[in-house]
Amino acid sequence: MSASAESTSPGGRPEAALAEAVRRAGSAPLWLRVGTLFDGFAVRRDAHLVFDAQAIRHVGDEPAATLIRPGQSAPDLHLPHYAALPGLIEAHGHLFLEGGELARAKRADYLKLSESELLARALPRLERLLRLGIVAVRDAGDRNGVGLALQRRYRSPQRGLMPCVDSPGAAIHHQGRYGAFMARPLEEHGGIEAAVAARVAEGARHIKLLATGIINFEKGAVTAKPQMPVEELARAVQAAHARGRQAMIHCSGHDGVANCIAARADTIEHGFFLDCDQLAQMRDIDLAWVPTFAPVQFQVEHAAALGWSDLVRGNLQRILEAHAAALAHAATLGVRIVAGSDAGSHGVAHGHGLLWELELMERAGLPAERVLRAATGDAAARLHFEERFGTLAAGARPRFLLTAAPVLDSVRHLRTPAAVYYDGTLHLGGDAASVAGL
Repeated sequence: MSASAESTSPGGRPEAALAEAVRRAGSAPLWLRVGTLFDGFAVRRDAHLVFDAQAIRHVGDEPAATLIRPGQSAPDLHLPHYAALPGLIEAHGHLFLEGGELARAKRADYLKLSESELLARALPRLERLLRLGIVAVRDAGDRNGVGLALQRRYRSPQRGLMPCVDSPGAAIHHQGRYGAFMARPLEEHGGIEAAVAARVAEGARHIKLLATGIINFEKGAVTAKPQMPVEELARAVQAAHARGRQAMIHCSGHDGVANCIAARADTIEHGFFLDCDQLAQMRDIDLAWVPTFAPVQFQVEHAAALGWSDLVRGNLQRILEAHAAALAHAATLGVRIVAGSDAGSHGVAHGHGLLWELELMERAGLPAERVLRAATGDAAARLHFEERFGTLAAGARPRFLLTAAPVLDSVRHLRTPAAVYYDGTLHLGGDAASVAGL
């Protein structure tokens, strides 16, 4: 029996009706009709969505009889005031770190915890991420094996409630250069190819390379030369591709970005100070950009508490303004943009950090639909997870959000708790940013 329109009015309880419909359907297909459907790439109005616990069966106009339950003539629920959209993908998060911990001393102590303690701290984050609508995380590296442990857990029968996790294990850097907290040096091996092979043998689903250091806030620039010369970086990318892995490359500064382009990387992470010509080259070779505004934005918004001078704060503000202009230009050019928050960084809590990152991308000039693409369809298309999600399409895993909030008007409405459907189960609510642990 279908739910009446009255039960799904804005003043009613459609979430309760949806939960009951999911319970009644069991393993049978469920048929929804929604006012708006964003499939990860484009918007449809007054659309139909049919799914069961294993897969989406149909998206679009009224479904054929073979796709619904025998004898069914109307949707299980009609939700004219609701939007359906794919679950979100976090393309750059350090799951072993607690980004919401602001005290520097406590953050330093956190890095001294054992692998088992770091893993124990990370596990409770997973369900919280899912309740925020995040269905996958591309981990950005840790030297303690936490990401790999979470990746194995996801693939085990006892995984519990958690998003998909793909991890590179430890990132690869040069001894004595930036990144020791999340990376192991390639000098442990016979060369860059051997380092890549070792990560794959450990279970890495992608390869994280540190091509440069970080921004010198006092100078307002990347002042150190790149960690990896272009020839070495190219060999690393080739070694990753030969083993069926993508190369995600931490990089900022013109020279570092130029090396990533020449090496034919898969994604540039951060990418501060890239220029218009480089953006055009990235488009031409389909090199995706993960811009990660949030960590630098945190430094600006909390400059006084962090002890930054007016000079440093001004530098950071100018860097962000240039980054925003580059993002807007990248969107105009058709560069593939993928959303990642660098969650775990100082002031960037997991889950809430991604929502903030999406808001910052919108503030930079991207329309809400393009921002959502960066966290759903475009992310899934580039990151090559083993399962198909990030899109509402026949054959994809049923992992999506249902919300009455106008998320296609502005992504800030993603902060309104939504119903999260995930492989046969429905979760209502959200997550309180004030609760520690993220």
